[in-house]
Amino acid sequence: MSQTSSPMPRQVGAVNWIGLATMIRREIHRFLKVWVQTIAAPVVTTLLFYAVFALALGGVVRMVGDIPFLQFLAPGLVMMAITQNAFANTSSSVLVSKVQGNIVDVLMPPIAAWELTLAYVVGGIVRGLLVGLVTALAIAVVVPLPLAHPGYILFHAVMAAGLLSLLGLIGGIWADKFDHMAAVTNFVVTPLSFLSGTFYSINSVPPLFHFLAHLNPFFYFIDGFRYGFIGQTDGTLGTGIAVMLGTNAVLALTAWRMLSTGYKIKA
Repeated sequence: MSQTSSPMPRQVGAVNWIGLATMIRREIHRFLKVWVQTIAAPVVTTLLFYAVFALALGGVVRMVGDIPFLQFLAPGLVMMAITQNAFANTSSSVLVSKVQGNIVDVLMPPIAAWELTLAYVVGGIVRGLLVGLVTALAIAVVVPLPLAHPGYILFHAVMAAGLLSLLGLIGGIWADKFDHMAAVTNFVVTPLSFLSGTFYSINSVPPLFHFLAHLNPFFYFIDGFRYGFIGQTDGTLGTGIAVMLGTNAVLALTAWRMLSTGYKIKA
């Protein structure tokens, strides 16, 4: 009688490329399945923000420096759409898995904590950039969006989406229910977004708020992103890049540590 040998286990090297790619595809497919909710709806919301400001001006051409206000506003709105959707993607993915009890499907495969972190963040970045691109194209129909420095646009968009993806991942791991996640959104993400110069130049605010804006990491990626379009900045680009790199590094280390120790995701 012939003996059948048991199958050899698949060898996983330093990087589980199959697992990493599968997780990234999972995260992207998850939001593309409901694209009306995850892509179309945020674009419409951002356009409504723009329409409200345009109607409030009543046809008056206001200037920020030598830039028309609506042209100054557009990059800030696009960045807001990028960040909010990057945050929503990772936070909802983790929290829904925890609430439904299928987080074990992610934890059981031989995927390292840093690979999980990278997969979640890439998924958030893709969604944020996709929403941002569609929003920018829609706004460009009604207001000119020059491309003064395309490299700065791409760099700040990716860094901002990565930062909010990491923040959403950390929030999703920490939260036990949707109320907790809503608290993070309402008391952390939204205030930092609205007080970062999205709708105004920080050079026009009182000194105290001008100082506080420079303590807000959101200010730096909005300022650098806007500079990429209109060539005008309220802060120092080098400082902004350093702040973003440092903040992303701290958040990435925090998220990796939470996943590697199983904080609130392992029994």
